[in-house]
Amino acid sequence: MKNSDWPKWAVESIEVAPPNPEWIDAGRAEVKELMQRLGPFGVKEVEHVGSTSIRDLPAKPIIDVMAKISSFDEVDEIAGILAGDQWHYVPAELDNRPWRRFFIKVEDDKRVAHLHLMLEGELRWEQQRIFRDCLNGDSSLKEEYAELKKRLAIQFPDDREAYSDGKTAFIQRVLDGSEAEDFF
Repeated sequence: MKNSDWPKWAVESIEVAPPNPEWIDAGRAEVKELMQRLGPFGVKEVEHVGSTSIRDLPAKPIIDVMAKISSFDEVDEIAGILAGDQWHYVPAELDNRPWRRFFIKVEDDKRVAHLHLMLEGELRWEQQRIFRDCLNGDSSLKEEYAELKKRLAIQFPDDREAYSDGKTAFIQRVLDGSEAEDFF
């Protein structure tokens, strides 16, 4: 499939929007809905993470949530259930991140939420929480991250991978500077 054949939401440009206090409530709503939908599959934890979970931070207006599951064995069944709510499953071979199963919620041809389904014991689960909590607790880190995100969105407006890669060193520095080692 060529990029031109992909749906609009799969190739939309990166937009970093001003902080929106409604993102926290939207995250809570997604968490609640996904707990109900995914509970029958053994999911006991769903959390709002990513930039929209950090108060007063500019962000792509996409709610990121993560859910912890014991196995990926039922991912096709999960995809079928979530499809009714406009969640699109990105197959692992396209996502290229074997540690998760990825879903994108779409409304009006735009991404509105991402679901990162992770196995119990996945290191990135705690890292996501630590990063969120560090930025919520440190305004200077939050400011620095905001500037980085804005700069990367201008530099890589149509390259999500390069945009994400550009944040890696900052994220790692925050994790290294936190009390992260206490969690592992």
